[in-house]
Amino acid sequence: MEQFEQIRRDHTREGLSIRELAKRHGVHRRAVRQALDSAVPPPKRRPRTRPAPKLDPFKAVIDEWLAADQEAPRKQRHTARRVWQRLLAEHGADVSERQVGRYVAAKRREIGEVEACVPLVSEAGVEAEVDWGEAQAIVRGEPLDVHLFLMRACHSGAAYVVAFESETQQAFLEGHVAALEFFGGVFGLIRYDNLKAAVAQVLKGRRRVESDRFVALRSHYGFDSSFCLTGVRGAHEKGGVESEVGRFRRRHLVPVPKVESLGELNERLAAACWSDLDRTIVGRREPVGVMLERERRLLNDLPAEPHCVAEEASPRVDSKALITVRQNRYSVPARLVGMRVRAQVGAREIAVWHDGKVIATHERLAGRHGTSAQLDHYLDLLSRKPGALARSLALRQQRDRGDWPPCFDRLWSEIEAKAGRSEAARQMVEVLLLNREVGPRRVELAVRSALAAGAHDGRAVALLARRVERPSTPALALEERLVGIGSPPPQDLSGYDRLREAV
Repeated sequence: MEQFEQIRRDHTREGLSIRELAKRHGVHRRAVRQALDSAVPPPKRRPRTRPAPKLDPFKAVIDEWLAADQEAPRKQRHTARRVWQRLLAEHGADVSERQVGRYVAAKRREIGEVEACVPLVSEAGVEAEVDWGEAQAIVRGEPLDVHLFLMRACHSGAAYVVAFESETQQAFLEGHVAALEFFGGVFGLIRYDNLKAAVAQVLKGRRRVESDRFVALRSHYGFDSSFCLTGVRGAHEKGGVESEVGRFRRRHLVPVPKVESLGELNERLAAACWSDLDRTIVGRREPVGVMLERERRLLNDLPAEPHCVAEEASPRVDSKALITVRQNRYSVPARLVGMRVRAQVGAREIAVWHDGKVIATHERLAGRHGTSAQLDHYLDLLSRKPGALARSLALRQQRDRGDWPPCFDRLWSEIEAKAGRSEAARQMVEVLLLNREVGPRRVELAVRSALAAGAHDGRAVALLARRVERPSTPALALEERLVGIGSPPPQDLSGYDRLREAV
């Protein structure tokens, strides 16, 4: 179009001939004549389809192979070369590879022609979609592949995202509980892929045999489930949530987040979900949050108590005050050695119960043969064996987590220089036991104050930690008519002087 414009302009302004215009613009004289005749270029001619008489007898065979490919894995389908090789080997065809390639390409366009879709409208509070996505985060300086559980409200477009280390059934169920709490109600229908966490067996059409734990979750919250058709037929049935996975990842996980724990990452993701309520989806007039508020009023009520999706185990505490759960070990208070406890196993957390109380909580470990030890669980034992403190696994892990203030090491060194290694360890155990009484924040402040005052002693730290500062009582502002109440009236003492003079 622009070249036609230049040719016409040069002809009008400079009066150049057709030959001169063709030479200047590097085109055929026929193209110059077309430009002078019309400002709009003629439509391009499509090449005539070449006949392939030698291929005609085999087209039906090729069509059959390509049709069968629709049910085969994507990486195990016929290429044009493989079709040509089979024609030569199995049918003795005398055809060129180029002929076969042209026909296969045309046939694939015909088979893969985009199916027309009808625009749909989702009613408020009726339906949601669930899917998984993948992302990467830097956790404690190491790259970690995380799996994102995402539930999206079809009407408002609001979404809730939470990260897990793997796509287990436990994570799938916990994601539902957290997402429904975020939305503040229960959708009537939730749509899924054929996830193993929900589906035990795929039957014909949309019929599925659901897993028992997923059925229990649905029964507790009272929602129905719908599963997409298998293969390419169901690829378009929940495009909204699949698009949301990509949008959320690009918006909130670029650049790759750097965090100290998976819990910190999930705090960021939760904040991102709330901030996304302020955005307005293209083609809509209202923000997502406004539409969600309207949708929440139409959701079914949440049950009085959330569904407990944790698995339970009853491990015995070994001689190192550790229990083994899913091939990983977790510490409990040392006083429970030899006893059985009850462990609630979640996708992100392990909670340990004894006598109806939670006695320990741990972030669940990934992989196998790992150990999570908390220093507080060993303090009573260390008060009798203080020499083990310096080399204890629990202390090393507390340092690695960044929960060991540097001022503690300074105090430890000062006491050791003055009183010796054994006494220093004993006093440090006493300092750590103060955490149970006044909390770690006040203990750290007390250690800092003791060091600043030159009081390198565990007893000084205990005194400072337990000291309660009494706030000064402010003076009360009394009304004028109340001033003097409670005080004796002023007395006239001149009578005593007159009496003395009379005597």
